[in-house]
Amino acid sequence: MAEVLELVEARLREALGEPDARASVTFLGTDRVEVLRFPAVDTDADGGGSGGALVRYATLGMSAQPMTDPTAALADPVRGPRAELLLTLRAGRADTDQVLRPLAVLAASPQVEGVVVAPGASLDTGEPLWPSAPFTSVLVGEPGALVADLALADPMDPVRFLPLLPMTPNEAAWKRVHGAGALEERWLTGGTDLRDPARGAVRLD
Repeated sequence: MAEVLELVEARLREALGEPDARASVTFLGTDRVEVLRFPAVDTDADGGGSGGALVRYATLGMSAQPMTDPTAALADPVRGPRAELLLTLRAGRADTDQVLRPLAVLAASPQVEGVVVAPGASLDTGEPLWPSAPFTSVLVGEPGALVADLALADPMDPVRFLPLLPMTPNEAAWKRVHGAGALEERWLTGGTDLRDPARGAVRLD
């Protein structure tokens, strides 16, 4: 487990640079989960990048154990999907550092609730992601764009780094009916800045 997490942290540093802060959370009956904060600059011109400051949060600890299908009769301690979570936000527009504990809660959910976190899934914290945030849930996006998958020794599955896209309650409800792809299309069509911690909901009518 320790070796896997060392490799994961090395991959995060390789892709995102040096973290400027980190916090750890331990939940009863689970392994410790850390959340690392990485400062960044928005250079994505296609995504409306304006050179403004960004902050990226990455979990470290979720990938220590493979995720197990809750319908499986026996959990495999080696084989199974592994992942860490990534959240990118514009800096200075909200007290987003308070997202550390909710992120740790989401990262611990495979151990606590026996769920498999995968692209297209919705994850709900049941409370604002940070004080006064208009979001209580996130959509799990496709991996690979920001941090490449980390291959591990056979027979272990690679670690995938899954981006999280905050959803307003209306967006989350709409996604449950129409699916993740349809919501992402609405975001794209509406020019939604998914990194803006104070954004409003996209038009869904």
